[in-house]
Amino acid sequence: MSEKYLVIGETRDGSLRNVTFEAIAAARKINSDAEIVGVVCGDEDLSEQAKEMIYYGADKVITIKHDNLKTYTSEGFGQAIMTIINEENPAGIVMGHTSIGKDLTPKLASKLGTGLISDAVDIETGNGKVEFIRPIYSGKAFERKITTSGLTFVTIRPNNIPSLERDEARSGDVTTKEIDITDIRTIVKEVIRKASEGVDLSEANVIVAGGRGVKSEEGFKPLQELADVLGGAVGASRGACDAEYCDYSLQIGQTGKVVTPDLYIAVGISGAIQHLAGMSNSKVIVAINKDPEANIFNVADYGIVGDLFEVIPVLIEEIKKIK
Repeated sequence: MSEKYLVIGETRDGSLRNVTFEAIAAARKINSDAEIVGVVCGDEDLSEQAKEMIYYGADKVITIKHDNLKTYTSEGFGQAIMTIINEENPAGIVMGHTSIGKDLTPKLASKLGTGLISDAVDIETGNGKVEFIRPIYSGKAFERKITTSGLTFVTIRPNNIPSLERDEARSGDVTTKEIDITDIRTIVKEVIRKASEGVDLSEANVIVAGGRGVKSEEGFKPLQELADVLGGAVGASRGACDAEYCDYSLQIGQTGKVVTPDLYIAVGISGAIQHLAGMSNSKVIVAINKDPEANIFNVADYGIVGDLFEVIPVLIEEIKKIK
């Protein structure tokens, strides 16, 4: 009998987050012969989400529907997923290194009495072993970790391990489990989102980020327009957030979100080490700053020295022409 790998799916506004599909690809990378079992929780019918997980490589999916799973709590989701783990007895568990993943997985690992490899950005196999590569020291170095015995439990950083091709011809079993979720001490009565609508910042392929050089809340409007044209999201440095030009939900850096988009456009950002810790592993970095000595140019693949309020409108017009 082949090993089982459990992939914990994550939804947002009723749709699966892309990192769920990346987690399926990661599980397949760890053991190409394993049976991939997806699990997804919520308070509504999850059959469509289950089908998507199968289209992206899961062999079967277990959905858990309960009123106490309407919004995430570690107690509710922890009870539900622990029940599935005990029933399925997987050889490994994979989940996205998201805000929910960072909260849920250590608690599950503690209950299981196992280790946790967190924030993996790549997986390498060969010579009978699987190595997980993860950044340390704010991305200045990388370490390789292996599981020597017991359960392989790992979270993966979004936007690093490509998902498998979506194949609607794939089929698999979808089952719904009735689990009694009790003793919930935390009740979420209302969720207020301050993040911008549209593309999820942590999963965006293109990010346009503004710093103090944007000068005002009004100054972020051209950045939003550029992001919209590119199909991306807007982020910010801590300096811009501290100056109240935007909400802290957009903050990228050591004390904010860590992102790895295909394209990162840093606008009016000096390049403090704390900010670089959150975006230096982006695949292509473009810096726009009127100070030619700004530290951001040391990590940028392309640099534009100039006034952002002159450069951004030109960029928008040129990109519109191409599109």
